[in-house]
Amino acid sequence: MSTPAAPARSSRHAIGFIFVTVVLDTLAMGLIIPVLPKLVLSLGAGGLANTALVVGGFATVFAVMQFVVAPVQGALSDRYGRRPIILASNIGLGLDYVIMALAPNLGWLLAGRVLSGLAAGSGPAAYAYLADVTPPDRRAASFGLMFAAQAVGAALGPAIGGLLTGVDLRAPFWVAAALSLANALYGTFVLPESLPKARRARLDWSHLNPIGALIWLAQTYPRLAGMIAVAFLLSLASLGVNNIAVIYALYRFHWGPAQSGLLLTAFGVASLGVQGTLISPTAKRFGERPAMLGALALTAVGLMMFGLARTGLVFWLAVPLLALGAISGPMMASIFSRAVGDDEQGRLQGAWSSVNSMMGLVAPALFTFLFARSIAPGAPPHPGLAFYVAAAMIVAAIAIAAVSRPAVEEKTAIRTFV
Repeated sequence: MSTPAAPARSSRHAIGFIFVTVVLDTLAMGLIIPVLPKLVLSLGAGGLANTALVVGGFATVFAVMQFVVAPVQGALSDRYGRRPIILASNIGLGLDYVIMALAPNLGWLLAGRVLSGLAAGSGPAAYAYLADVTPPDRRAASFGLMFAAQAVGAALGPAIGGLLTGVDLRAPFWVAAALSLANALYGTFVLPESLPKARRARLDWSHLNPIGALIWLAQTYPRLAGMIAVAFLLSLASLGVNNIAVIYALYRFHWGPAQSGLLLTAFGVASLGVQGTLISPTAKRFGERPAMLGALALTAVGLMMFGLARTGLVFWLAVPLLALGAISGPMMASIFSRAVGDDEQGRLQGAWSSVNSMMGLVAPALFTFLFARSIAPGAPPHPGLAFYVAAAMIVAAIAIAAVSRPAVEEKTAIRTFV
């Protein structure tokens, strides 16, 4: 019978460290949102148009690095343990912030973004750590805690970055560097290894291929193929909406940065409340799969409300529905986790992260194109078109998930007697 490592399970400090690590990973992306354009402009990008192109290029580089490194970190954590991968990621992220804080030109700033994409990828190892130390029937709640950590980082990142920029343009990077390095030092003392050597997997070069990770998942666990499609659709819709929400509110309601920032913060806080309090009771009351389907339905309704909203009030009313809809993420993560072996959790989380990174490359271009076409001169104005498309993707995900039944129960029962 496979059991989690007792020392890690009993260590609240270790779980707290994982929580902070995921917060910092998300903070890494949100922190520079209000800072990077001004910094790029100050380093001689050559006007606002060129600055926008450079910032967009930096975002693409970050997404590419995440796509490449996620399965690598996941596979390495299956072979060498979670602890060294997580600590190395924290150290790398801290050093990256130092490079960006000191960057004298755009070349050095680009190098910092490359390193940031490589280092801010401890997610696969962190999620695998939780899978190691949490019984299968409680993983939804544990993953919900990590989604809550992401919500904290998403809510705090832009706000902290904006405030610190008022002190100094590079202050956000120095603060982030100090936090990441301090967290690595703290983890050195409180983070035990969660994966015993006897449960570690052999390392094959094919494990380090981001496309190969997805192919492995589909071939090894064919009954997860439908759920993989659901993950693609949910990630594409969510990331796409994130990229157009602010500009849509500017066009539709003439909101400024303060109003849009307040909405994003409110959504982050609401998501944190949902992920932190409702995941475990919802999973116990309804089961993971029905809860996921219900949450996806709420997401689809919330997205339709966004697209149909004629006033800012209606736009705001969709926020609670979307926050509740975020329950689908932890439920889906738990379903995936329960369907694979203990020595494959890192590869699973790497493949999961690759999905999000891949969609991070596709979603911005697709949804900004849809929005631009919907308000183009001469075309019938349908500014909510992108939200309708996102809602349709979620409805398609519901249909696929409804007929997809991963062999979770069978897999769990088999592993119980191994």
